[in-house]
Amino acid sequence: MLPPQLTPEERARALEAATQARRLRADVKSKVKSGALSVGQVFDRASHEPAIAKMRVLELLESQTGIGKIRAIALMDRLKISHSRRIQGLGVHQRVALLRSLDPAAVRGKLLVLSGPGGVGKSTVATRLKEKSNFWVSISATTRSPRATEKEGVDYYFLSEEEFEARVQKDEFLEYAQFAGARYGTPREGVENALVSGKNVLLEIEIEGARQVRAHSKEAILVFLSPPSWDELVARLEARGSDSPERRAQRLELARQEMAAAVEFDHVIVNDEVERVVEALVVLAPNQRALSGPSY
Repeated sequence: MLPPQLTPEERARALEAATQARRLRADVKSKVKSGALSVGQVFDRASHEPAIAKMRVLELLESQTGIGKIRAIALMDRLKISHSRRIQGLGVHQRVALLRSLDPAAVRGKLLVLSGPGGVGKSTVATRLKEKSNFWVSISATTRSPRATEKEGVDYYFLSEEEFEARVQKDEFLEYAQFAGARYGTPREGVENALVSGKNVLLEIEIEGARQVRAHSKEAILVFLSPPSWDELVARLEARGSDSPERRAQRLELARQEMAAAVEFDHVIVNDEVERVVEALVVLAPNQRALSGPSY
């Protein structure tokens, strides 16, 4: 089959796009060579910049000062990575192995899992933490339809049921669960890429998801966000005017069960003031989970 014939205008646009992509990749390689960008940062950008994702790994490694073509080829051979592989074709484990080989002393980020009963204010805390600190806040995937104000890749990754199930079968989620008739999951690759590049990561998820993360990740630090009092949580839940009386009763019963799960977490933080909660989370980031499990 012959390739489609392009009009002169389409051909001109394609050539311009290709030129811009080459310039961007050249700029990235220049910044890697000067030390302005690390290989881990390039991997991070590749997740949302297609032109960088198409860069050959060999070219990227050659750009780093002190590597050169011969060492880059030797490194890729040792890690069993094809010389023609592009960044977008690297698996999570290959990226981790490359970064560790380039900088064995690199500090891995901390993984904090924030959970708690519905209505306690998890989303508000996560948003403020992202604004105020160097935390990378994971974006969940979901099968529900986007709301009017939500954007793909910003609020959620919106998937069909078939796409979601395919990713489950490929073990691409760190955790996943069903909630209110839709499925939600935390993409594993984005979390791992952020951690290996030295970023602290926050997962804002439901309690069942937190349990799954604990089962799969010994490094995770589980934080339970508690309301100042049960009465205040009840008031918040009942303030959701769109709920029917039956739905409010279901939410309250679920909240009781969720509150009882606090003992499973490493730390309990009372959400009496958002700024104070954010400061407590920032303090936890450098600490190992085994140190202690106090309440705040």
